[in-house]
Amino acid sequence: MRPLYTAAIRLYAAAVHAAALFNGKARKMIDGRRNIDEVLREKIVPGARYVWLHAASLGEFEQGRPLLEAIRQRHPDYKIVLTFFSPSGYDVRRDYPGADVVCYLPFDFPRRIRRFLDRVRPTLALFVKYEFWLNTLDELRRRRVPTYLVSGIFRPGQLFFRPIGRPYRDALRCFDHLFVQDETSRQLLAGIGLTNVTVTGDTRFDRVIDIRHAARPLPVVAAFAERDARPVLIAGSSWPEDEALLIPYFNAHPDLKLILAPHEIHEAHLAAIEARLTRPALRLSRADADTAAGVDCLIVDSFGLLSSIYRYARIAYIGGGFGHGIHNAPEAAVYAVPVLFGPNHRKFREALDLIACGGAFSITDASTLTARLDALLADPDACTAAGESAGAYIQQHSGATEQILHSIGL
Repeated sequence: MRPLYTAAIRLYAAAVHAAALFNGKARKMIDGRRNIDEVLREKIVPGARYVWLHAASLGEFEQGRPLLEAIRQRHPDYKIVLTFFSPSGYDVRRDYPGADVVCYLPFDFPRRIRRFLDRVRPTLALFVKYEFWLNTLDELRRRRVPTYLVSGIFRPGQLFFRPIGRPYRDALRCFDHLFVQDETSRQLLAGIGLTNVTVTGDTRFDRVIDIRHAARPLPVVAAFAERDARPVLIAGSSWPEDEALLIPYFNAHPDLKLILAPHEIHEAHLAAIEARLTRPALRLSRADADTAAGVDCLIVDSFGLLSSIYRYARIAYIGGGFGHGIHNAPEAAVYAVPVLFGPNHRKFREALDLIACGGAFSITDASTLTARLDALLADPDACTAAGESAGAYIQQHSGATEQILHSIGL
């Protein structure tokens, strides 16, 4: 079956090359992979001991980041190679100071993977959540490189658990150990004969706790949030479908302030948001402490601030639930505030758990959003209790990083 798999990878790579003629993301995937050998020649130190962490994109990197930073702190003699599959991760973290080498993962062709591993010669390899490149895993096993899956999560119906999924089941056997997020994943893997599995939870909880402790001061946002006693609703990573519900509610409730951090911050989207607002608003990039204190809505038009901004929330709303899926709910919940999101959240264990513990609420349309916000704003004690439940959930589920490092001897 490996020749068929490799042929499929070749077809995929050919499709990406074709798409690169008119698609910017595909072009970045091709251009970035042309530079892999050059990057490795320049930055790999012969004889050094390398830990290799691979993340599909930015979200998976954030899950793996606590491990990298703990390894860096405890084992400064180790060097770190960080690879990405997607431009959305590489573009943002290409200069990440916690890694000695950052580059793309080659397409999963046997010869290219062998060349990559010949240069890096990793002491161990960490794959985050759900990156299962069959030729890469085969080659790591052949070289006897200790290889681990971290923050893995599995669901019924995935290819591993279907009759045609034998090659992918075999790929899972290349891991020395699989650290998974929940008991369901462990049971599914046990059902296909994998017992080298430990439920450690999600390393993202450790990451958001670290972020909260290191949250930077934001004087402009503080001036906006603290100028009066009105509560602040913070909507993070919102999409137009989210904004279509949030903005009318905000327009009709002068007793509420809004910080809106859209997922896409190109000019057309920002202008569309501004056109729908009927109350005073200002883009964060154009605000200072005085002007921010004079408006009712701040629009966050830059990346990298949201995780610190959530500290000013009375209630948080996580975008994406009316599209492909919600964004990072723990990033807000760690501040002990109630969290709202749309209906497409069922693939996210933390969302289901937060709902079950009373720290989060799912909304389906304008009427359910209105009912939930009205209820939370009308009952401060209930709002506080929901927020405390959310914060407690994050704290109770931290510690995955330490468990994983202890298990692999780091």
